Amino acid sequence: AIHQSDVLVNVQNLSKSYPVEKNWLGRVKKRKMILKDINFNVKAGEVLGLVGESGSGKSTLGKCILNLTEIDSGKVKYKGLTLGDLDREKMRRLRKEIQIIFQDPYSSLNPKIKIGSAIMEPLAAHNLEANTKSRKEKAMHLLEKVGLKPEHFDRYPHQFSGGQRQRIVIARSLILEPKFLVCDESVSALDVSVQAQILNLLNDLKKEMGLSYLFISHDLSVVKHFCDRVMVMQSGKIVEEGDVEAVFHHPKSEYTRSLLDAVPGMA
Repeated sequence: AIHQSDVLVNVQNLSKSYPVEKNWLGRVKKRKMILKDINFNVKAGEVLGLVGESGSGKSTLGKCILNLTEIDSGKVKYKGLTLGDLDREKMRRLRKEIQIIFQDPYSSLNPKIKIGSAIMEPLAAHNLEANTKSRKEKAMHLLEKVGLKPEHFDRYPHQFSGGQRQRIVIARSLILEPKFLVCDESVSALDVSVQAQILNLLNDLKKEMGLSYLFISHDLSVVKHFCDRVMVMQSGKIVEEGDVEAVFHHPKSEYTRSLLDAVPGMA
């Protein structure tokens, strides 16, 4: 049984829709449901996978959990705190603990800003570390942690490969020492050998820093290799959830079975 104290993130009856049609007064006539009555927990130290076809609502769910987009109904709790109830200042303080790693590191990095400054930027935004020197020390330490070199500090994003840029984005996400990270398709743009390196890095960092991940992906073989549990999403609903081994070897839902059948060697 899960002890309540082990639960880091708790999502209750979450629903989200977007307006698709307005009348001539600008009032919403029609809404499209993106997420329907979602319930799940993420435990401390766990990697929870979220799979489903493109357009199933996976990325929207990631944004809802991080309070980056408003929800229609339901609750997202982090360490027992309901995010929707927090004022801006409390939410800002909590932001340090919950971070996101996006799919495209290039668009997450300003091409005009050296990567050292980009990694330090969240520290300045949260008024952490006394001065530039201590911020730089922390950023250098993280660069090393993610497998980059001190001389990379003063280079620009375009001077790096895709895999290196993803490492930079990971370093920036970790500078505030978060506990929970949403990885939104964060290895899908990389080739297979680089993907494996980044997954190994994320796994090492999880153990070392006590992290928990919500790992959003359409790549079932990556999820099987990397995650402890998995949720399967179809058209905004969770149709199956369980330990990776159980779901992938004994799928209960037709939809999960069809996803697995489409991947050679998975079914």
